[in-house]
Order: sequence, then C-alpha cells, then structure tokens
Amino acid sequence: MTRRVRRRLCRENAKGKDAVEDEDEEKAMSGSDPSPWGLVVAAAAWCGECVDWTMLPDDTVLQLFARLNYRDRASMAAACKTWRALGSSPCLWSSLDLRAHRCDPEVASSLSSRCGSLRRLRLRGHEAAAAASGLRARDLREVVADGCRGLTDATLAVLAARHEALESLQIGPDPLERISSDALRQVALCCSRLRRLRLSGLRDADADAIGALARYCPLLEDVAFLDCGSVDESALAGIISIRFLSVAGCRNLKWATASTSWAQLPSLIAVDVSRTDVSPSAISRLISHSKTLKLICALNCKSVEEEQAHNPDAFSNSKGKLVLTITSHIFKSAVSLFPGKVVKENEVFNECNWRDKDKALGDMMSWLEWILSQSLLRIAESNPQGMDDFWLHQGTEMLLSLVKSSQEDVQERAATTLATFVVIDDESANVDAARSEAVMRVGGIPMLLDLARCSRESAQSEAAKAIANLSVNAKVAKAVADEQGITILTNLAKSMNRLVAEEAAGGLWNLSVGEEHKGAIAAAGGIKALVDLIFRWPAGSDGVLERAAGALANLAADDKCSLEVAKAGGVHALVMLARSCKLEGVLEQAARALANLAAHGDSNNNNAAVGQEAGSLEALVQLACSQNEGVRQEAAGALWNLSFDDRNREGIAAAGGVEALV
Repeated sequence: MTRRVRRRLCRENAKGKDAVEDEDEEKAMSGSDPSPWGLVVAAAAWCGECVDWTMLPDDTVLQLFARLNYRDRASMAAACKTWRALGSSPCLWSSLDLRAHRCDPEVASSLSSRCGSLRRLRLRGHEAAAAASGLRARDLREVVADGCRGLTDATLAVLAARHEALESLQIGPDPLERISSDALRQVALCCSRLRRLRLSGLRDADADAIGALARYCPLLEDVAFLDCGSVDESALAGIISIRFLSVAGCRNLKWATASTSWAQLPSLIAVDVSRTDVSPSAISRLISHSKTLKLICALNCKSVEEEQAHNPDAFSNSKGKLVLTITSHIFKSAVSLFPGKVVKENEVFNECNWRDKDKALGDMMSWLEWILSQSLLRIAESNPQGMDDFWLHQGTEMLLSLVKSSQEDVQERAATTLATFVVIDDESANVDAARSEAVMRVGGIPMLLDLARCSRESAQSEAAKAIANLSVNAKVAKAVADEQGITILTNLAKSMNRLVAEEAAGGLWNLSVGEEHKGAIAAAGGIKALVDLIFRWPAGSDGVLERAAGALANLAADDKCSLEVAKAGGVHALVMLARSCKLEGVLEQAARALANLAAHGDSNNNNAAVGQEAGSLEALVQLACSQNEGVRQEAAGALWNLSFDDRNREGIAAAGGVEALV
C-alpha cells in the first residue's frame, strides 16, 4: 500500500492569503519556516541582522501578534511585561477560533481575562460548547460550532442563556441528534437579538419552537434547518422578518403547504430546497405567488431535474425569479442577479461586484455562497450517480470560486469538497482522473497552495487535504511539485497543529510515490519533518503516524533517501512505532518502512543499522505473528531483507523468528 486518500474529517483572513504590503514582504513571510516565529525571523532579516526587539513600535508588535495562532501568541506574550500587555489587547481578542485546541473549563477560565471584548467564537465538539460559558464573553455576537453530535438540550440552553447578545448561531454540519424543540425555544427566549440561526440535523423543530422564534426574535432574517428530521413548514411562515430560508436535506415537508405559506412571507428573498423531494409544482407556486422572492436554489432535487429534462422551459417564465438546479448553468444564470452591470460569468462570486455597492445584493450573494458550499459538500459526500457532467463542466470552477470567498467557512468547506469529490474509493486510494485534472486545468493547484500558505490553521488543514488527495493523480502531483508544493507541505508538516501536520504528511505520502519527487522531498527537509512527527505524536494519533510512516516507507525505497531517513533518526523512530504502537495501519507502514530501509544492504549499512537498533528484531518477529495480514506480510518482508546480514540472522533466530515465519 503506497497511497492514502481521505474524504472528510471531524476548520481573519478574507481571501485565504496573508495580506501583505508588497511582493518582497510576501516572499519574506512565506519562506522556509512556516511557524509564526518564522514570520518574526523573516521580519528580522528584512530589517537587518541585529534587531532590538524592545524598540519595535507597538503597532508592529501587534501586527506580529495578529499573525500568530493562540498557542504561539501566548508564548510570545511571555517574553516580557510589555509584550504581555500588548498580547492582551482587545483588538487581538475580538475573534477566537478554538477548533484546533482542547477547550475545557480550565482552558476557558484561563482565557476569560482576555475575552471581555470577544465578539466571534468558533468551536469544535460538544465539550467545547459546554465550556464556552467559562470564557465570560457576555457581549459575544456570533458562535460557529462543528463536531457537536453529542450536544444536548441543556448545554445549548446554557450557551444561549449566558450569551443573550448573540446575533448569529451556527452549529453543524454534524447532526444535532440530541437537540429537540425544547432547546430551540430556550434559544428564542434568551437571544432576542438573533439575526441568523443555522442548525443541522435537529430531531424536530415543532410549531411551538418556531412560533417562539417568531415572537421573541423580531430581527431574525436568516434561518437554516438542514437535514432535520421534522420541521413545521407552516409555522415558518410566522417569522415575518425572514429573508433567507434553507430547508436543504429535509425529507418530511408537506410541499403544498410549504409553498403556499412561504409565498406570503413579506420579506422573503431566497429559498434553498436543495437535496429534498420538492415537487416542480411547489417551485412553480413559489414563483407565481411570492412578490419578493428572487432566488430559489434546488440542487440535486430529483423531481425538479426530471421535469427540466422533460421540459427544459419548465421554469423559464419565472417572473424575474432565478431557479438554480444541477442541470442549469449556474454561473450564467447568476449573472442575471446583477441587472445593469457587466459581469463575467466566472466572476459572479467576486466580492468586488457587490461590496460597498448594494447591501441587499451583497447579503444574497454571501448567502448563496454559503448555501452552495453546504450543498456541494453534501453531494460530494454522497457521490450520487450521473454527476460527472456537472463536476467537470461547472462544479469544479464553482468550488474554486468559493475557495476565494471572503467567508472563512465557505473557503474551508470548498477546499474540503475538492478533497472529497475526486475520491472514488477511500480504501483503495482511487481518485477520479478526470475530476482531478479538471481542478489542475482551471488553475486550482496554485489557488489551493496559496490557501495552504495562509495564517489560518483551519484553512491550512483543509487545503493540505485537498492537495494530498489530488496528488494521487501523477499529473496533478507533478503540477504540485512544479508550484513548490513540496516545500509548502514540508513546512506545514512542521506545524504544532496536529490536524495540519497530519494532512501535510498525507500530501508528502502521496507525492513520495513518484520517483521523480523523492529527491525534492529530501532536499526540502521533508524527511526530517516526517521523522519529527513520529517523535512529536508518539501515541494515539493514528492519522498523523500512519501518514508519516507511509511517506518514510516510500522514501526509504530510494537508495539516497534511505540514507537520509537513517541520518534523521528514522530507524529509531520506526522501531519505536513497531514496538509500542497498537494501531494496525501504523504498524503496517512502519514495518514496510523498515523493510525498505533494510533492502539496500549492498549499497549502504542501513540493513545492519536496523538490526542493531534495540528491540527491532523482536518487534518485527512479534508483528510477523499479527492477526492483520498486511502487518504480517510487511514484517515478514522486513525480516527477509534483514536476514541477508549474518548477525541479523542470529538475532532473528534468537527472537523466535524461524517459528514465526514458518
């Protein structure tokens, strides 16, 4: 096994790319050291060899702080009293992204002194949501959370009660299976300023709960109940302030009632019914009866698509209302949203077309970006039949347009979708060649590498995942290498964020399959970075360890690279995994790496080095008795290669290797 692809994992930079003053600064800030301290070193080099850091202006230090993640920001703040004070500046703590960090009551309490001005919070996991109250951010305006499958009614109610100033609450895409209408009522009672409510996978949203939102949240204008078990469609008509409504993925709606009642909403601008069983007649009813509606998004709706296939002009008489479906040309259709303006089809999602010009249009385009990113990811995950034409002719370009969005979550979700839609079979590591090359053909590789170089770790992780999966295709792998992607992934592999390092290691694993890339990985310092990963996360991190060991196994098959692996401490690291790790995927790759290291007995002394490493032969003999066939085969191969050395033969026999192999 030489490759691994990944679909989806349980991620304030507007364009996914560091804002820099000029090209020289951009090059300095994106050099060989990817860590935040690399930025400091680059700044030092820019200013001259000798820099008195105490003489830096406060605003310069604040700019450096702003580029750091929270872990490194705390380290930098510990340098001196002045920097400690600057590190607590409210301007640095208006937004907090804790998704990559453990967030428990103790951590929340330690951060609470800095969170008085906190306005925006991003979390991962129901434990983090439960601990959020400990931040004491009474004036919090926005909460975005994912991975909250275990979230309960009680936790959500407390979160709402402690943050009454909330204007936006988004939890998903993992289903909120334990959240009922009771919690929804508590949110309505506590958060009267709520403007946006987006929840995924609710058990139910009954008439009483939705009625409470209508009564107590008079400013509520954006509601999304995605993939919910039950939603009272007629009660939604009571939220008269609503402008944007999504019920994507909901399968138990009465569409005759829904279309009739929603058409009476006085402010409704856009509706998303993607991935539902909505009927063509319901779409037609909304078109005919709603006076304010401008946009209907109906992606992957079987009945609507069948109607359009039978009658291409089914929704042509739409009275100025735009209906977007999989079979329609979305870019071309979206141009009609800009009356009186000349907008190129491939620039419809360019924020310059609406920023500071038309707030209503800007709100609708931002909503459409978010809706499209959600639906395209869900469609890619389910991978329905008959989608090739869509992905190849407009879906790929649409995803790359969304990668450039000013909305961080849209950017990251688009990158996740690019990583997902190319995968045919996760286990056999097969990717769709046409889809992969379509991304490359329309300039997606430089775009994803730019996103991987941004300062947001969440974006780095998703971009690295997309690059890794695309690189399974040999042509795309060459394009990644030509665009300096190996250096970028090597830098990301040094990240202290496990998720970033894991995806970067996966990218190096796939790139290391190509013989032409192995030398470049070694020259970029990739071998040392991969070995360091094994020492940094020695236990319980199956993803990062399997990818690091797999990449080292591929590299060790090359004579020159095998010497670099041994020089970097790879023999000790791999033997440590073989002896102590319990994860079969990691053990298989570690054994394969040791087998490849030992295969160069005629040209270097790695064979002897592996055999002389304490516990190596005993560990391989034990793995040769594994219940897992892959582990067993790789361990047997390693023992075979090692047995060409006389001393190793004696050690293998003494460790019981003969019996194990027989």
